Amino acid sequence: MKKIQMVDLKSQYDKIAVTVNASIQEVLNTNTYINGPQVHQFQKSLEEYLDVKHVIPCANGTDALQIAMMGLDLKPGDEVITADFTFAATVEVIALLQLTPVLVDVDLYNMNISIEGIKKAITPKTKAIVPVHLFGRAANMEAIMAIAKEHNLYVIEDNAQAIGANCKFSDGTKKKAGTIGHVGATSFFPSKNLGCYGDGGAIFTNDDALAHKLRGIVNHGMYERYHHDVVGVNSRLDSIQAAVLNAKLPLLDQYGKARQDAARKYSAALEGHKNIIAPFICDICDCHVFHQYTLRIVASDRNGLMQHLLDKGIPCAIYYPIPLHSQKAYKDARYKEEDFPVTNQLVTEVLSLPMHTELDDEQIKYITDSILEFLK
Repeated sequence: MKKIQMVDLKSQYDKIAVTVNASIQEVLNTNTYINGPQVHQFQKSLEEYLDVKHVIPCANGTDALQIAMMGLDLKPGDEVITADFTFAATVEVIALLQLTPVLVDVDLYNMNISIEGIKKAITPKTKAIVPVHLFGRAANMEAIMAIAKEHNLYVIEDNAQAIGANCKFSDGTKKKAGTIGHVGATSFFPSKNLGCYGDGGAIFTNDDALAHKLRGIVNHGMYERYHHDVVGVNSRLDSIQAAVLNAKLPLLDQYGKARQDAARKYSAALEGHKNIIAPFICDICDCHVFHQYTLRIVASDRNGLMQHLLDKGIPCAIYYPIPLHSQKAYKDARYKEEDFPVTNQLVTEVLSLPMHTELDDEQIKYITDSILEFLK
């Protein structure tokens, strides 16, 4: 059996090496390392894939979130609601901009931000909601957009883990995650569903005026060289990373299907076990593209299972072991433990298994057999 990787980028690269290498070589031949043709090609291709008017490439996913918020002219002290159960980058940028993060609990069923939690958290100071499409599953954007419209709030989608996922609405229409709110942000970190070979990110919007402002912000506030019209940052997607993404974007739906197929095989093997709650798999709308395949281990020894898997050469991880409201950097007297029952439960139960495009049946069987061996 091939060695199991949490993310097997080497095997994925081996299948696309000729295309990737040719794309990178084009950059080397033209010496256009910043804002070269590969970047513009990727921007246009991603706009077409997402069916969004504007894609603004940038240096990484965290920058994408920060720049999105800068573009909306949020002011120090404005409250921004987001999920307690996610990676720190989401709340980090809120704090960096001297906005006030308001953490709310998540839904036990899908681990995304709680709709009722959002409603309860809104105050006269609330200016924005940042839903995170966690682990590759789209949040309930129809409900979130309805709340935002009612209260005149911005919606900034953190789509770092769910590029390619679809959000299905009650009228039957579908839209890509990241393109529904006023602005969306994503990451092209190598392990993401669409990952480059370094850092990279992008911002999405259908708002022409906002897109114009964002394009200035990513480039030191310049639209014309040495003319700084807005306060900006230095955050550009370099041409080599764009070259990699140009090679991989046409395969994104294929990659998503491979992840969904692996998830179905995991779930079929683990189905019915009293100590395992597997993630929900939707067969009609592609709302989950499985950036992570995350189990909940209930009424059993989650940490013991993790060590058992590691001892058997199976990488696994806990995403995330500490709630944001308990992190030293983000503790606040406003937060009470009773406000976060689901998050506090999830951090004791979740366990993410290897998930990538190159998992084979032998590996999945070995992983699931090892889980069942421990839980019995």
